[in-house]
Amino acid sequence: MEYRIGKRFSFDAAHHLDGLPAGHKCARVHGHTYTVEVVFAADRLDEPGFVTDFGDLAPFGAYLDEYFDHRDLNDVLDVPPTSELLAAHLAHWIIGNLEPLVQGRLESVRVSESPTSWAEFTPAGRAQ
Repeated sequence: MEYRIGKRFSFDAAHHLDGLPAGHKCARVHGHTYTVEVVFAADRLDEPGFVTDFGDLAPFGAYLDEYFDHRDLNDVLDVPPTSELLAAHLAHWIIGNLEPLVQGRLESVRVSESPTSWAEFTPAGRAQ
């Protein structure tokens, strides 16, 4: 048996993508209201019956606010600022900085640039 929880965060940021065909709209600087959804899982629940207390995920929200909100992602990331690579970056941050402090393990990170599209990263060995 496995339990899962998810929490959504959001931030606003700009970016542009290099290496696209001439005239591609994503080559121009533009912005999104990003939604980031994290999923944590556990085989057993901690007291009083949590995978992870949602409040314990606050440091991740603070990280997004400090380093990503109202920023140019091209200046923040060391990789092209695609949703796929942003999801991977955020997953690695959670694994290194937040996961050791909370009950449960990160299953996936999903990043949406719009209400109709998303990219998801699942760390190796954690397939759903």
